[in-house]
Amino acid sequence: MWRLLALLVLLVLLVLLATRALGADWSHYDNARFGYGIDVPPGFAGRGEAENGDGQVFTTPVATLTVFGGYIMAADFEAEVKQRRDWAAAEGWALTYQVTTPDRASFSGRHGARILYARMIALCGGTAFGMFELEYSVADIQPFDPVVTRLVQSLRASGDCP
Repeated sequence: MWRLLALLVLLVLLVLLATRALGADWSHYDNARFGYGIDVPPGFAGRGEAENGDGQVFTTPVATLTVFGGYIMAADFEAEVKQRRDWAAAEGWALTYQVTTPDRASFSGRHGARILYARMIALCGGTAFGMFELEYSVADIQPFDPVVTRLVQSLRASGDCP
């Protein structure tokens, strides 16, 4: 009986966390240089836009959200995605998930007790991209699942091409 009650309490807490993650207290970041935007989760503090204007880092005590854009330097968007996955693997991330289409891609992996989730979208007819990388603890997978979902859904083109 106590186990059932404990499970019920845990489920209620997870629902409350998910509700907070999907709630109205998210903010929004638009990048004028590359013309993309993304919702920013509650509790993430911006560290100021990069000097070159390509993006911004947002942090909490337990997670880092890096949002940036760039020009496609590889042959095309899909080759750019592959290059970024290769860089992540070279940095020690064991990639466990990857999906790529001609205009969007996601990949994730694990490095020790940390999780990386990355999402890229093609911008300006495939000449540029917008991207986020969210890094957080393996212990926080459940509360961050709805956060990742919203980040993926909100990363979009928002302005003129560079």
